[in-house]
Amino acid sequence: MISINPYLNFAGDSEEAFNFYKSVFGGDFSALQRFKDTPEGPANLPSSDKEKLMHVSLPVGKGNTLMATDTLESIGQKLVVGNNIQLALEAESKDEAQKLFNGLSAGGTVVMPLQNTFWGAYFGMLKDKFGIHWMVSHTPKK
Repeated sequence: MISINPYLNFAGDSEEAFNFYKSVFGGDFSALQRFKDTPEGPANLPSSDKEKLMHVSLPVGKGNTLMATDTLESIGQKLVVGNNIQLALEAESKDEAQKLFNGLSAGGTVVMPLQNTFWGAYFGMLKDKFGIHWMVSHTPKK
């Protein structure tokens, strides 16, 4: 496994939160993508959600990354204490991602099956049998 990092969910204020974290930790965002920039965003979202953050990453310290997204009620998401943080695993291969995903999801709930995504990763989400939320990803090197 390459890394394990916290992934935070916000109720529409992830940009404000991450500007605050950036002022505390320093550095620059390694990624910032708005929902309007996703393949389905412009057509299917209300204008109030298009500027919200689909993904933001802030490198922190040595090899750590703090990441986040805004939850959108317009697409059925709801922020609840307990689902506002996930652990993001970055696997070294698709096989390792599958093994980790299968192991963690045993007795739990698959939220999004592992699949190839528009951003180039092999990615899936689950809640394990203890209620912990996980994201498993493998991003091929370019």
